[in-house]
Amino acid sequence: MSVGRPINPQKLAVSKDKRMQELVRVAVDAMGGDNSPGEIVKGVVEAVTEREEVKVLLVGPEKTVLAELEKYTYDKDRIQVVNADEVITNDEAPVLAIRRKKDSSIVVAMNLVKNGEADAFVSAGSTGAVLVGAQLIIGRIKGVERPPLAPVIPTMDGVSLLIDCGANVDARSSHLVQFAKMGSLYMEHVMGVKNPRVAIVNIGVEEEKGNMLVKETFPLLKNCNEINFIGSIEAREIPNGAADVIVTEAFVGNVILKLYEGLGMALIRKVKAAMTSTPISTLGAAMVKPQLKKALKGFDLSQYGGAPMLGLNGLVVKSHGSSNSIEIKNSIIQCIAFKEEKINEKIAANIAIQ
Repeated sequence: MSVGRPINPQKLAVSKDKRMQELVRVAVDAMGGDNSPGEIVKGVVEAVTEREEVKVLLVGPEKTVLAELEKYTYDKDRIQVVNADEVITNDEAPVLAIRRKKDSSIVVAMNLVKNGEADAFVSAGSTGAVLVGAQLIIGRIKGVERPPLAPVIPTMDGVSLLIDCGANVDARSSHLVQFAKMGSLYMEHVMGVKNPRVAIVNIGVEEEKGNMLVKETFPLLKNCNEINFIGSIEAREIPNGAADVIVTEAFVGNVILKLYEGLGMALIRKVKAAMTSTPISTLGAAMVKPQLKKALKGFDLSQYGGAPMLGLNGLVVKSHGSSNSIEIKNSIIQCIAFKEEKINEKIAANIAIQ
């Protein structure tokens, strides 16, 4: 019987240190959202349990966060609590809150990204504070005019990227062109869609249709060699997966997103009610339950994580205020591909050649 070489403890320590250095570091706002800190902490534990290449810096009141963590068994090397005693609420003015509450979980976490101690930031907290803080603290990539929010939404064929959905309600045509470029890079390198199809939201497919912004933007997108522009897309074609990157300004994008969410929940409730309305339908529901559950799961937005804010010097992911642990977990996990694929570097290189 052969005997293997003795294990060198020093070598093991070096390997562990190297692995820790290579981890994707995600700062998470423990106090953001309607279900904090419980669902946030649970999602963090689920993320580090599922993916070994991520480390989470959990930011919030230390005693509160540690009390939640005590409920779980987890790798203590990959969850670090960072104390922040203040919390920014949804009813506070975002700019004032960011400037005055320097010890809030949002500000402390964003400074971790700014100072290079974290690669990304995830929050289900105040959207206004996250958007303002991202630009004031983390800052834009040189050349990026307006960072957009870009959630992934489910379609019949898979997913599409809706960009912008809430950050820039008064965008210009040049902003929308940058949205298209950044969205294409994200879909190709993070979501794995080769040569993603880009379309602009419009009230018709004809080139001459649309408001002034769409009419100004259409020819710019058409002549942009860096994207695969396929023309206009009407809202009814979005769920069918007619485009991979859906470009619009934030007012229209937010309306589309909120309608998408509301209609999806209403349809799920309607289907469930119909399937249990009679004894026969209940029996039938039991037979198709696995397939039905699988189909409906594809339209659950929490499966896709939050909305990344593209074009910043670090990744910011805004999750829904009502996020559960699943969305928080997936928001953290999506940061891994973003970092590994060097999306910020690709955006910087793409914008710089304008």
